Amino acid sequence: MNSNFEKFKKSITHPLKYRLFMITKLPMGFIAGLKLADIDKDKAVVSVRFKWLTQNPFKSIYFAVLSMAAELSTGILSFANVYNSKPAVSMLVIKLQGEFYKKAVGKITFTCTDGGKITDAIQQSIATGEGVTIDCKSVGINEQNEVVAIFIFTWSFKAKNTTA
Repeated sequence: MNSNFEKFKKSITHPLKYRLFMITKLPMGFIAGLKLADIDKDKAVVSVRFKWLTQNPFKSIYFAVLSMAAELSTGILSFANVYNSKPAVSMLVIKLQGEFYKKAVGKITFTCTDGGKITDAIQQSIATGEGVTIDCKSVGINEQNEVVAIFIFTWSFKAKNTTA
């Protein structure tokens, strides 16, 4: 799985390939301007800026846009770990929790540091053939390094049966 992660990382960090990924897999994220700032085996960092397309009536970033950025920080780690895996592994968000602490203006950066937990859950699903669920946390901070929002996404991973 390690070499697949590195292949995915090399592809997703290429500017043109990232745009193509976003347009084909997450078109609303592309439109909102989600940016992948960093990814490694342990963490992913995604940012979004306040602009006309991302605003709500209160002159801040709409909560759904914030949740997209937070979800991408957890989902890109998940996607990288299931990329070209044998057997294939399905992944699905089954629950979302969010808490908001400050008005989201400017650039908001979401960081998920649950890469190891995601890798372990996927490997457990492959080993057992059973579905595995985990909670992944993403913390959003503003340009003043203040926590704006915290999201927890419950992911479900299940290795697909290749004998059927």
